[in-house]
Amino acid sequence: MSPEPVFSITSSTAMAGWFLLILAPRWPALIAFIRFGLIGALSLTYAVLILVYFFRVEGGGFGSIAEVRALFMSDPVLVAGWVHYLAFDLFIGTWIAVEADKRGYNRVLQAPMLVATFMFGPLGLLLFYFTRATETALSPRKA
Repeated sequence: MSPEPVFSITSSTAMAGWFLLILAPRWPALIAFIRFGLIGALSLTYAVLILVYFFRVEGGGFGSIAEVRALFMSDPVLVAGWVHYLAFDLFIGTWIAVEADKRGYNRVLQAPMLVATFMFGPLGLLLFYFTRATETALSPRKA
């Protein structure tokens, strides 16, 4: 399969996961489906792409920006990098949602954190950490 349909299918898969995570009830079975079904499928796709294409890129590696640039000049490896982002961002978004539910955060408060995680990864995680730190700082201390 060429990189373009893999890109399209994995992007649609991740988008479905985000819609479920943000809009659907957080039933344990749904969270398990997102974690093990969707994120698992994205991770498997990533693993296959990396195992098949990573070592074929002339001059590619992680030792310099030039080596990383060489990797991303290969469409299959570029798609692998994209799938890496999709899987990890959805994993972190799912973790944020579960943790926020445990802390009793309203879904309206959670939505910007999850959208930021979907769009900008670490920024959404930072928003969750900031919200959690603020909550902790403002909570009355137990004696």
